[in-house]
Amino acid sequence: MHPWNKTRIDIERELKHEFGLQNKKEQWKMVSILKRYKTLAKRLIADTTKQGTIEKNQMIEKLQRIGLLVAGAHLDDILSLEVKDVMQRRLQTIVHKKGLARSAKQARQFIVHRHIAIGDKEITAPSYIVSLEEEPLVTFRSISALHSEDHPERPTTEAEQVKEEIKAVNEVVPEEETPMEAVE
Repeated sequence: MHPWNKTRIDIERELKHEFGLQNKKEQWKMVSILKRYKTLAKRLIADTTKQGTIEKNQMIEKLQRIGLLVAGAHLDDILSLEVKDVMQRRLQTIVHKKGLARSAKQARQFIVHRHIAIGDKEITAPSYIVSLEEEPLVTFRSISALHSEDHPERPTTEAEQVKEEIKAVNEVVPEEETPMEAVE
């Protein structure tokens, strides 16, 4: 790897922004995880022993539990995985996608400040890989101030945002006076 490869730097910058990463080191860890699985898949494709078959099945089952592969996947599907697929399974991304945070950076802050839990287990690592079983259990901790629906930092639904915008517009322009009447 050349340190000044422009295309690589641009891709890393884009991923860093999209997933709200603190630095590129976090991205490189996800690349390392993916690379490890791809290397193991290449080795297992060539392995025709009984033990190789057992390891193939175990690896595919693990990646299906994590959510990187769909049911009925083969070892060849592992080789087609990308870094974005691994990044989608991070706790930080799941919190943002579930609507518990307004942005990926806010999701990171909620996790680090101990507001997020998976079931009863407090998780403080934004890079925690969430399995498909754990995904529905991602919520605010019960002792967190953010657990309350009325907390100002809780994201609102789109319908509530539209109502708030309409209310703000009505406050600026009184109902008795429309903009056309004000001109006359």
